[in-house]
Amino acid sequence: MKFKEIHIGNLIKKRTVESGIELSRICNFIPCTEEQAFEMYNASSLDTDVLLRWSKLLGYDFFRLYTQHMILYAPPPSENRDQRIKKTSQMPVFRKNIYTREIIDFILELIATGQKTKQEIMQQYKIPKATLYRWINKQG
Repeated sequence: MKFKEIHIGNLIKKRTVESGIELSRICNFIPCTEEQAFEMYNASSLDTDVLLRWSKLLGYDFFRLYTQHMILYAPPPSENRDQRIKKTSQMPVFRKNIYTREIIDFILELIATGQKTKQEIMQQYKIPKATLYRWINKQG
C-alpha cells in the first residue's frame, strides 16, 4: 500500500466488506444513520473519535496508516528543536517506532535499488543501525 495519499473512507469500506459486518451493527456502534455511514465511506478524513470507533469495530488500527505516513513523509525535525521539545514536553514518549512489513520492504527496496545508502536511511528515517542490519540479515 502507498501511504502518501490516505483516503480513509475507502479503506474503511474495504475493511467493512472484508469483515462482513452488517450496516445495522455499524450504525449502532458508531452511532450514525445509514446515510452517514455511506458518507464516511466517501470521506477522505474523519474525526478521531469516529475513526477510533471504526478501528474498534473492524479490529483494525486505522491510525497506524497515518503513523506510517509520518515515518515516510514527515520531514525530520532539526536536532536542536528535537532536544528542546524532549526537555519541555508534557506529551507521552514512545520507546520505539512502529515498523510494518510494508515499511521494512520499502526501506530494503531503497537500499537494494541503490536509491539510498544505509547511512542515508538511518539519518533520514531515524532507524537505529542495529534494527536496519537486522532487517537486512533477515531478508538474505
